[in-house]
Amino acid sequence: MSGHSKWATIKHKKGATDAKRGKLFAKLIKQVEVAARSGGGDPDANPTLRTMFQKARDNSVPLDTIERAVKRGTGELEGVSYESITYEGYAPGGVALLIETLSDNRNRTGSEIRSLLTKNGGSLAEPGSVSWQFDRKGYVNVAKSAEEDDVMMVGLDNGAEDLDDIEDFWQVTCLPTDVNSLRDAIEEAGIDVVESGTTMRPSNLVSIDEVSAANALIRVTDVLDDHEDVQDVHSNVDLSDDVIVALS
Repeated sequence: MSGHSKWATIKHKKGATDAKRGKLFAKLIKQVEVAARSGGGDPDANPTLRTMFQKARDNSVPLDTIERAVKRGTGELEGVSYESITYEGYAPGGVALLIETLSDNRNRTGSEIRSLLTKNGGSLAEPGSVSWQFDRKGYVNVAKSAEEDDVMMVGLDNGAEDLDDIEDFWQVTCLPTDVNSLRDAIEEAGIDVVESGTTMRPSNLVSIDEVSAANALIRVTDVLDDHEDVQDVHSNVDLSDDVIVALS
């Protein structure tokens, strides 16, 4: 299992325990609204909206709530105009952070992200100093009820680049443009899909072999995740097996 996947395992475990459904719903709805505003309200003609729409449904967001978000995005209903802003920074120990936000006030969000990083032993970085270490990827999370070989065979025939073991599911990664067609192919093969979407994956990893350093990273990513404008926090961490055991 790759270093990135080890960190994803810890995040997934923690998320399953600690996630607040209301905050998750709010973030997903905001993503749907922005996707509709930028590319139109028809999921068949707007792949980004289709991905965000499906991700919201995968996380049990009510259909009528999603549809209202689409209408706010297209202007059929009154809504707030959000701007997509990505901040780059460092966690304690020099771990790179890529912080994706949707904000209706750039100055407020930037100031608050800087403050959260500083208070938790991190720092904000100059644009471009961190982002080069990450690539945008699509992913499809598949239930472990499926055999790994079966998932791999379908994936390889439909644009998959990699397959990782992420605790309770197989994660198949691909180009962002292939995520919807890959999901369709996996479902057509009778394999249960848990969730799909896009994310940023690190191309270079920083090793962490001390529990204290891992806990410091968890602390700073937690406070960032709790911010209402933050949609996702990505890091380039590679946790050692001993740290994984200690945190599990």
